[in-house]
Amino acid sequence: MDLLQLRYFQAVARYEHISRAAEALRVAQPSLSRTIARLEAELGSPLFDRQGRRIRLNQYGAIFLRHVDRALSELDDGRRALRDARDTGLGRVSVASETLLTITHVLGSFRAAHPRADVRLFQSNAEEMDRQLRAGQIDFCVASQTLTGPNLESIELAREEVLLAVPPGHWLDGRESVTIPEIADEPFVTTRPGNWQRALLNRLFASEGLTPQLSCEGDEPGASQDMISAGLGIGLIPAMSRQLGTDTRVPVAWVRVNAPDCHRVLTLVWNRDAYLSEAALKFREFVVSRPFMTHRLPEPP
Repeated sequence: MDLLQLRYFQAVARYEHISRAAEALRVAQPSLSRTIARLEAELGSPLFDRQGRRIRLNQYGAIFLRHVDRALSELDDGRRALRDARDTGLGRVSVASETLLTITHVLGSFRAAHPRADVRLFQSNAEEMDRQLRAGQIDFCVASQTLTGPNLESIELAREEVLLAVPPGHWLDGRESVTIPEIADEPFVTTRPGNWQRALLNRLFASEGLTPQLSCEGDEPGASQDMISAGLGIGLIPAMSRQLGTDTRVPVAWVRVNAPDCHRVLTLVWNRDAYLSEAALKFREFVVSRPFMTHRLPEPP
């Protein structure tokens, strides 16, 4: 048993798909399949249930994965600790966020305050962030959706209202507020499943027993306002965008949504068992010690 086998097994267990794991690892699919087969033979137990081309982690694989995750995480932490000890700087901090607009100004301020820190930024949806945290690929997530797990800790950074953006001249242009049933037949610009905008849209409509009509689905939440302004539909946009003045560049009209919980909660999430460099520790202190956004909802009672 070697480290390569363990890393290959970890990737296949995460994706539960040989082709996707091979693509992520940048190895040939037959080579990956042979490596997993050798590992199972060495352990004397199948780690996956196979149904045609589909594979699923079985009970033995789940047990083994917990130990592999811990072992590889310790080795990765040791490698990072050694690198930081040699480094004359503060080390590296890696942060993932669902949309870059949310985190850009924070990272810019942090780099200005700590120029010796090596800052890395990733754009990921909630599922990817969860996987990246557990695999030790990132230090923190700035998440707009709940990430839960036995080793994950989080702290709330901000709450902000989510508004309805409509094209100029739309029949809602000039309205103060609107209910979900009133916009049940409107085409929506939103993100693909897995992103917070889509999750919020589905939740608001489901509470009324409705299903939203979709005109555009994308992977970049920050592009939604451009498509709305172009008249491709209406959509849910965080109040931060209005405060930052993006409607002067991409004109839209703003309407409040008369529905409970039409807001976004931003949290900083990390794996408490993972190694954090000096840069990562300073980043966490920097983020939680100052207002994350100037436009916040009142704290809940």
